[in-house]
Amino acid sequence: MTPPKWLIYAITATGILANPLIAPAIPDILADLDAPRGQAGFLIAAGTLPGIVVAPVIGVLADRYGRRAVLLPCLVLFGLFGVGASFAGSFWILLALRLGQGVGSAGLINLAVVLVGDHWDGVERARILGQNSAVLTVSLAVLPPLGGFLTELGSWRLAFAPYGLAIVTAAVLWRLLPETTANTGVTMRGQLREALGFARTRAVMGTVGLGFVIFFLIFGLFLTVMPLLVEDRFGLGAGARGLVLAVPAITSTLAALSLGRLQLRFGRSRLILLGSILFTVSFAAIAGAPALWLVLVAALVYGFGEGMSIPTLQDVVAGAAPASSRGAVVALWVGGARAGQTAGPLAAGGAVTLLGEGGAFGAGAVVAGLLIVAQLALRRPERPPEREAPARAAA
Repeated sequence: MTPPKWLIYAITATGILANPLIAPAIPDILADLDAPRGQAGFLIAAGTLPGIVVAPVIGVLADRYGRRAVLLPCLVLFGLFGVGASFAGSFWILLALRLGQGVGSAGLINLAVVLVGDHWDGVERARILGQNSAVLTVSLAVLPPLGGFLTELGSWRLAFAPYGLAIVTAAVLWRLLPETTANTGVTMRGQLREALGFARTRAVMGTVGLGFVIFFLIFGLFLTVMPLLVEDRFGLGAGARGLVLAVPAITSTLAALSLGRLQLRFGRSRLILLGSILFTVSFAAIAGAPALWLVLVAALVYGFGEGMSIPTLQDVVAGAAPASSRGAVVALWVGGARAGQTAGPLAAGGAVTLLGEGGAFGAGAVVAGLLIVAQLALRRPERPPEREAPARAAA
């Protein structure tokens, strides 16, 4: 039985709440809890750090016991710790609650990708992953302004209230998501051995490395440094900062919705390479932008790169293993992405201290440029996917 696509999209939309919702409130949180600006990265990283270890474990458990059995507790943990963070009395208590929330978030977006891989193939899978990524980017357009508005309406604590929606998503999922058959016919050791065989392929390992660097840049620069840059350079308040963070979602959504057609024409490796080129150009432009309009144009360019790169990487890894190992293999990629999401804000905090906000974006442009060089050096010819690739509905 195929799950409704909108339910998969709802899981993704819930999972993406973790950081974009509170990013505009970062300066307010630091000021209210007497934390130095260099600790902004800790606030973002705390929501992603557990996923480095927990995401692969969740993937193995989802392969063994079924998707629904793992998704439900993840959603409940995410919602409870997220709402609880609004009551934190100190910066360190807030970080502890964010770590608990990160345990729950470690199983959300990745298992949404697994569900797509379970039920669709070929170009149809790429198309649905593009739609799923579009849901993600539309959420990225809505959540920062929402977080900024709630911060200005009440305080930064009010910006944590929407995390309670995870409990609603859990209730809907419990009723509507069909349970998959538990994979208990093999030992845990045999299951891990099978998953490692797929995970060690060049395609999967290369995708994990790319995911790490791309999320390192996204979370380090756009979610951590950008709110500080537009506040210091242009004097923007929380609401306006949220709108700036939402700008890339416009072009990212357009690119994601066109993913199936783009893959048919150019192939996956070219799309990922073009995304890295756009990252380099946009980061370099933002580093020295003297006017806000230039920052906004560069953010739109960056959005195209994000919208092509992330769902294409998800498509590669979702198709790299059968259903019996897909959760573990996708979770390996998510573990790499979580590592980037965690290391990026931490490195960005240090870069802001040493180089300033503009210097941090300049350093990010250099890293993205090195990513281009690496892809060109390791690139292999690729044929675009067949137009006739069939869709399938798994029982």
